[in-house]
Amino acid sequence: MGEKQVVKPYNKKEATKKEEVAEMFNNISKRYDFLNHFFSMGIDKLWRKKSIKALREVAPKRILDIATGTGDFAIAALKLNPKEVIGVDISQGMLDVGIAKMKKKGVDDVIKMQLGDSEDLPFEDAYFDALTVGFGVRNYENLEKGLGEMLRVLRKDGKGIILEFSKPKNFPVKQLFGFYSKYIIPFFGKKVSKDARAYEYLPESVAAFPEGEAFMDIMRKVGYQNVTAKRVSGGIATIYSGTK
Repeated sequence: MGEKQVVKPYNKKEATKKEEVAEMFNNISKRYDFLNHFFSMGIDKLWRKKSIKALREVAPKRILDIATGTGDFAIAALKLNPKEVIGVDISQGMLDVGIAKMKKKGVDDVIKMQLGDSEDLPFEDAYFDALTVGFGVRNYENLEKGLGEMLRVLRKDGKGIILEFSKPKNFPVKQLFGFYSKYIIPFFGKKVSKDARAYEYLPESVAAFPEGEAFMDIMRKVGYQNVTAKRVSGGIATIYSGTK
């Protein structure tokens, strides 16, 4: 069997997936929030709400949001009354939008946004009580390394929540989502963001991602305990959780 092909936004020979993902999000950062809520019809807010609810049991005071983008998950985490939330992303363009958003909402005293690599996190071991990743792990260049870094910065008995797109299995959601992600999202994504490849990459990256039991096995292999998966909205997305 040949080596598994890496799905990248622009498929440049000389660029790594990490570099291309950063470039892509820098390109679409100004229109990202609008397109994100437009394509999900706001349902992504409910997914984040459910994800945050699952962290209540650890009463986290320090929360890390990886692949934070413009910080929507970090904002949702404020429901847990944390003392500190740090949002990390490899795209400065996305962070700039997020920083302005935090200031506008008056929450920049609790939420800090900083440039960082999910596979080489700039934090000490066991610093965080909880962590979240929303639609980010499928963009990791090295999935196991990224998951391992997340575990390293999580305290003992701390909890991680990973919200990621998945592939619906049942009629009619499977057929509708397939059509929507293959045709509708790339069409409008290109029109609004002016980046033809960014919204073609989305369904490609979802298709290539090891979801469900396969992803749970990777989490366990890396060292996560009590791994669970909850499919939401007919399987369009899945909320994974694991503890240290």
